[in-house]
Amino acid sequence: MTANLSPDARALLLAHMVEIARDAGALVMRHYAGAVERREKADKSPVTVADEEAEQLILARLADVAPGTPVVAEESVAAGKRPDVSGGVFFLVDPLDGTKEFLSRNGEFTVNIALVEHGVPTAGVVFAPAVGRLFSGANAKAFEERGGKPVAIATRGIPADGMVAIASRSHRDRLTDEYLAHYPIRDLIAAGSSLKFCVIAAGEADIYPRHGQTMEWDTAAGHAVLAAAGGRVTRLDGKTPLVYGNAKEKFANPSFVAWGR
Repeated sequence: MTANLSPDARALLLAHMVEIARDAGALVMRHYAGAVERREKADKSPVTVADEEAEQLILARLADVAPGTPVVAEESVAAGKRPDVSGGVFFLVDPLDGTKEFLSRNGEFTVNIALVEHGVPTAGVVFAPAVGRLFSGANAKAFEERGGKPVAIATRGIPADGMVAIASRSHRDRLTDEYLAHYPIRDLIAAGSSLKFCVIAAGEADIYPRHGQTMEWDTAAGHAVLAAAGGRVTRLDGKTPLVYGNAKEKFANPSFVAWGR
């Protein structure tokens, strides 16, 4: 695919992405229930057989529903496979975002699948199987599944008594605290994985700054959900949009801030 999808085509594709993420999450949970061996990749980040098997499931299923569309997936890239995304339309996949959370058994890990169209994440699903939260978004509509049914969600305006910030459980640092000092923060909560974007999308928090390196597959699905719910993700200047498909940067993100309404 090279041209942008129609809203109807995008919505249909998102429905497939939700089912794929659900099945990948069920696979991950089968490993979560047993003993999981931790290994290290070349960059010293952890990986498990759950990451690898979930990615293979997702890749096979995406090939069925969107044949020929490139997929940039974390474990495949780690193995040296970087597809050509110059056509502008591709998927970003993190089969197990928050491997540290998975290994520590705190439940805050997710399956992330995003569709990117010419730099913009236009459809995404984030599934946190251990805590039973599934978020999706496209075409300016975002949902959280509750009781087996999708319920519309939206970002909120800044509360009169101050903002709620959310920060990384594993990567909070001094720069984050210094950045937040410029805003009227009344509470700071911590969370792992791409759930941070979704908490803002659901109107439960207002701002999430992240300094240091993340990868596009870490953020694209959550970014898509947040954008569909009325939020945005920018560089630290608060104005420049975070864009995707930076193959020259090996799909690394700059520092960014996720915002509610």
